[in-house]
Amino acid sequence: MHYKNVVEGIFLRRPNRFIAQVLIDGKAETVHVKNTGRCKELLTDGAVVYLERSDNPARKTAYDLIAVQKGSRLINMDSQMPNAGAEEWIAGGGLGFVPASLKREVKYGNSRFDLWYEREDGGRGFVEVKGVTLEDQDIVRFPDAPTERGLKHVKELIGCVEAGYEATVLFVVQMSGAKRFMPNDDTMPAFGEMLRQAKAAGVTILAVECDVTPKSVRLTRQVPVSLDTK
Repeated sequence: MHYKNVVEGIFLRRPNRFIAQVLIDGKAETVHVKNTGRCKELLTDGAVVYLERSDNPARKTAYDLIAVQKGSRLINMDSQMPNAGAEEWIAGGGLGFVPASLKREVKYGNSRFDLWYEREDGGRGFVEVKGVTLEDQDIVRFPDAPTERGLKHVKELIGCVEAGYEATVLFVVQMSGAKRFMPNDDTMPAFGEMLRQAKAAGVTILAVECDVTPKSVRLTRQVPVSLDTK
């Protein structure tokens, strides 16, 4: 996935979850934040951020905040990236095969899952994608805030397996250098427990990190997944 018209700025403040104040070329600009999560550990006073300038002159905000520098690590913050990146990765054989068919936003039961694939051998499955930006000492976790929607999706993937489909939860780690992925039991223990139930039921749990630059993001390497409660 590639971005165009990327500029560097300095984060000043975030009045609400949709916008931020960023210093660009010495001028304070109101920009759109492409991630409605808390991200308090990322958007800190004086942090270096990267923004994509919009081609639409009618927009209220001229820039989208897409990435932030955290120490030596560049973290992509675009909440639309995980689905686009996952689709590209799966289409290229990331799951161990090249799908005969791959579709976005497919409804099943009471959920609309991010991706649906069909294999040449007749296998079919759903993939639910979750973006991960929370990192501490090279361990990445999800979620960074309670998510009833995420809980519902994982629970219904268990139903997909019971109905004979394949099912995967794919955590797209929007940075590189992660040593391990773990559910964030401190923030939402119910999600971690549901993830453990899903694995026991046959749902595949994967985490894949990204090569991130200010202008591009690409899924690269699988990260070990630990569902331990410790």
